[in-house]
Amino acid sequence: MANLSGIIKSIRDIMRQDMGLNGDAQRIEQLGWMLFLKIFSDKDKELELLDENYQSPIPHEFHWIKEKGNWAGDDEGMTGDQLLEFVDRKLFPALRNINLGAGNGRALIVREVFEGNNNYMKSGINLRKVLNKLNEIDFNITTDRHAFGDIYEGMLKELQSAGKSGEFYTPRAITQFITDMIEPKLGEKILDPACGTGGFLTCAFRQLKNQANNIEDRQLLHKSVSGWEYKPLPYLLANTNLILHDIEVPDIRFRDSLDKPLSDYKEKDRVNIILANPPFGGIVANNNENNFPANFRTKESAD
Repeated sequence: MANLSGIIKSIRDIMRQDMGLNGDAQRIEQLGWMLFLKIFSDKDKELELLDENYQSPIPHEFHWIKEKGNWAGDDEGMTGDQLLEFVDRKLFPALRNINLGAGNGRALIVREVFEGNNNYMKSGINLRKVLNKLNEIDFNITTDRHAFGDIYEGMLKELQSAGKSGEFYTPRAITQFITDMIEPKLGEKILDPACGTGGFLTCAFRQLKNQANNIEDRQLLHKSVSGWEYKPLPYLLANTNLILHDIEVPDIRFRDSLDKPLSDYKEKDRVNIILANPPFGGIVANNNENNFPANFRTKESAD
């Protein structure tokens, strides 16, 4: 098993040397899209082995895997200004405009992740070093993936001390306690309409996974949890979190949970359980308070 904590420490040390990154929150965002793409690509490798007809939604030139592209997975691949120009002028524009017909839900996740995030690193040499450190991790090795899940949880917790306290992350002890009290059952639909980094969804998924005993159960399991999130960074982090928990296509919609009139919700939208820690202290945007009856309207998200 790779020395995962050592790898992440090395990456942070490299990032601290880069003039484009300011503060822990920005470093987490930078590492976030890189981790997402590495984990997504490793999952592609697994899916290709399981299904000979599977095709990744990411074009070969922009894929992480060495055999397809050489910008990331090849430790001897492009570096310096060439790498920086490729990432800024080719990779991000291409993934922001990815063909949604090529990979269904997985393609949509990639596009929405890259539409809302950016490359902040200014040194292509430092960027190459970070890519090479990430290449030491194989997320298709169960021990690596599970061990990294704990490290990733720690990274999400650091958002609290990076000026994002309470905005994206609910402590694991709280999400686990509430999930245990609710006791979701396989077959129930669970929604977090302000899912942040996906803490409630992963807790619910783990609990439901213990109830899945056959193929039909596992298929039902992957349709059981869904979330909504309309801020780019937590949307990215939540999708990465769920993919780490073996959810092939996370059902997280990039949307504001208040942007739809209450009267437009129908029986088909009904769920069995809402697990959530709604954002407090925020302002309801875009006059979305008008989507609700007059006696419930407020501009304060805590009300």
